[in-house]
This record gives sequence, C-alpha cells and structure tokens, in this order.
Amino acid sequence: MVSILALPAMQAEEANPYYRIVTYAVPKGTNLEASGLAVLPDGKLAVSLRKGEVWIIQNPQAEPATVEKLGYKLFASGMHEILGLAWHEGALYVTQRSEVTRLRDTDGDGSADEYQTVGQGWGVSGAYHEYAYGPVFDREGNMHNTLNCSMGKKWAGAGEEGVHPLWRGWSVITPKGSTQATGFSAGFRSPCGIGLNAEGDVFATDQQGNWMPTNPLMHIRKGAYFSHADSLVDMKRADSPIPAPEGKQPDGITVAEAMKQVPHYTPPAIWFPYVKLGQSPTGLRCDETGGKFGPFEKQLFVGEFVLSGVNRVFLEKVGGEYQGACFPFISGLQSAVLTLNFLQDGSMVVGQSNRGWNSYGNRPFGIQRLVPTGKPLLEVQKLESLKDGFRFTFTRPIKPANWTLTKAQSYTYLFTAKYGSPEVETQPLKLSGWQLSKDGLSLTVKCANLRAGYVHEFELPEVNAKDGSPLWHRLSAYTLNRIPAE
Repeated sequence: MVSILALPAMQAEEANPYYRIVTYAVPKGTNLEASGLAVLPDGKLAVSLRKGEVWIIQNPQAEPATVEKLGYKLFASGMHEILGLAWHEGALYVTQRSEVTRLRDTDGDGSADEYQTVGQGWGVSGAYHEYAYGPVFDREGNMHNTLNCSMGKKWAGAGEEGVHPLWRGWSVITPKGSTQATGFSAGFRSPCGIGLNAEGDVFATDQQGNWMPTNPLMHIRKGAYFSHADSLVDMKRADSPIPAPEGKQPDGITVAEAMKQVPHYTPPAIWFPYVKLGQSPTGLRCDETGGKFGPFEKQLFVGEFVLSGVNRVFLEKVGGEYQGACFPFISGLQSAVLTLNFLQDGSMVVGQSNRGWNSYGNRPFGIQRLVPTGKPLLEVQKLESLKDGFRFTFTRPIKPANWTLTKAQSYTYLFTAKYGSPEVETQPLKLSGWQLSKDGLSLTVKCANLRAGYVHEFELPEVNAKDGSPLWHRLSAYTLNRIPAE
C-alpha cells in the first residue's frame, strides 16, 4: 500500500442541483493521469495511468474521498502509455502503444505477476501521435482497438514500418482465440474513445482536424470508412476489408455530397457541433445503471477534453443505421476528461488528465465522481426524427410554452483535407404545428425543410416543469443522416 500522505482533495461541491461532485484525493507523488477505468466484480475500481501503471482503489464510493478511505494499491507497472483498460473473463486488459496486455494476479497477493501479450499486429514508428485505444470486447468475445493516424517525426530504425506504420487510422479486431489484430474499419484521425452501446455495437469518438470537420461519434463495423485519407494506403493490402478506391479522394465538397459520391464513406452517427457541444470528445460509456444515474438508461455519455466535462447522446436506428441527438450534460470539472465508467451504486466516475494540453480546470489530472442528488430534473430525455419533423420527449411533464421562440437551424460541414470546417449551407428551420401531448411529456413539431446529411440544431425557449423547475439544458443537435420513411 502506498503512503497515506496525500495531496489534499478538493472539497466536494455542488456543480448543479442534480449531481454533486466528489473529488478523489491523490497519493502524494503520483501523477494520477487516469486513462482507463474498470469496475471489478467486487466493486473495486481499477485505474490505468497514461504513464504505464494500473492501480486498484479498494473503496471507490468512500466519502470523504481521502487516500486512507479510498485505499489505493499499485497493481501493475512498467507499461508504455496505457490508453484504455477493461475487465474481461477474470482479468484486466490494458491497451499500450504497441500491444494489448492481459494482467493477472495468480498468487492472490493483490499485484499482477503475469503480463501476457494478447493483442498485437499494428505499426509503431515512434511518431508522437501513434496512440492506441481500447480494448473493447464485443458479445462474441472479439477484441477491438482504435489507432491514431501517424503524425510527426518517425523513428529512423523502424524499417518499413517507419515509412508507413501498419493500420494507422484504423480500428482493428483481434478475433477471440487469436493475438493477431487486423484492419476492421478505416478513416480515423484520433479516435480516442471506444465503447459499446446497450445493444453491444461498437462506437468510437474522433477529433476535429484534417478530414474531420468537427467531432464525430462513429458506429464501428467491418468495412466502414470514416473519411481520413491517411488510412487509404492500407486498403491496398490483401487482408483489407475495404477495396482501395480509384483516384484521389474528393476535397472541398460537403459531407452531404460525400455521402453520395465517396465509395464506402460512412457518415458519423453523431456530429458534435464545435464548441457548442465540446471541442475534443474522449471516452464513452453506456448508462446501464437501471435508472440509478438518472432518466438516461441505455444512452451514451461521452467525455470532453477541452471543456473538462461530459456530454450525452441519444441514438436511434433509421433505415437500419444509427443516428441521433447530442446534448450538453456537465462541464467545468477539475481537469480534462479522458475516461468514464459507472460504479455499482450508479454514480459516474470520471478519469482525467490534461497531458499538458489546454483544458479548463485547476488541476492537471485526477478522478472525480458524479453522484445523483435525487432531485428530479427536467431535461430533453430524447429527440427523435419523424418523416415530417421531430419529437422531443421530456423527463418530466412540462407546461405549455411559446414554442415560436425556439431557435433552430440546419447546416452541414465540408469534407476536406483542411483542418476542421465551419458550419456551411446554414438555413433556418421552417417549424410549425407544435403539439404538446396531454401528459405533457412529448412535444412534436413539423419541419418543412428537413435535409438528409445535415445537423438540425435546436435551442428551446424557457421551459418549465409543472412545479416550476426550469429545463436544465435548452440546446440539442440532431444529426439527420436519413429522413424516416414513416
């Protein structure tokens, strides 16, 4: 056990009436850059650190969250830039820069004594940007990881891999029973969050930049291509699941046009409007707490780096493909969010590190816990697309309001090698026929100018529950890849 001398914890504070923040004390001398969180069957919390260690917190629900009460214990060390952690079939799995490692404590002394390579097969040249994220296990037991495209100076001794590191800008799959990863989906820039939804489908976040006009959430599946051109070279490989395209990728068209023109292009399920809904999405986690965390069961929560917070995502399938809406949730935590998970009591634990980059907050790293206060909240619980408009569903019955005060617009982005994109082809939404259900829980609106391939953004007017409490967040943005037929 480490020394109980610790950095002082920030006092737990009320960030809002609905979720109080508990800040974990950090063992003195430990840079707790939490890059992965895994809840163990006995309720303990495993935490991976970016600089290559795994710690076990014995009592993650302890309050006050002092080092003594939390009970930190070093479990494993000596690894290279861990960016993900999972508990699977009785062991911890960490994704390092060059492999996935299984950690086991075979003698029961509380420390790992077996480090076994269980996933490998992607290139590492030494360029700083070659991060690897994961692992995530699908329902068949296959392992998924995501890989940054390569940027920066490469290591001179890397041989052919130094020319083009294998599978960079791809997600890779390691089939159950194998240790060899192979390309699965392509077109990523910096896909630093990977996780499952309630149905067991794999999703990843990515970062605005070249070929990424703003931040997306993508549904990973075999053969999908998400736009970043650095991954095209590996499509020439015999084992690529995506045929190599002919000619150069179009540059400067809109995303809506790319959906029609670019072979195998798969648009994101969600676009996060830049700044308005974050600047750098990270880890993601599905709420399967059974309502303990709030009225968001089976929705995704997504970490936000720059704004040091968490956003929320509702997904639905239209035409057999995922699309949906994103909403603000919490911002202004102590440091950039890298990873999140839910403890057994239904509270959310958030792992943080700013890695020396820019983010809001007064600390460079740490862990915080979001605990529901039990106060009923009024929020847009989900936003669904209709063939002629949208349906808002609220968490509580609302009073009638002047819906004509709603601010609403649609826009798309440029599909381009330039860094990011402004919102383009913007036009106001032509809304009419607002109708509030008798129970006050759902609100439908007709829209005369729906556009497939465009984000439809809403800022509702001031809305109140029947007891007078206000709507917590008024902003929402629906990514309408397909207009429902019915």
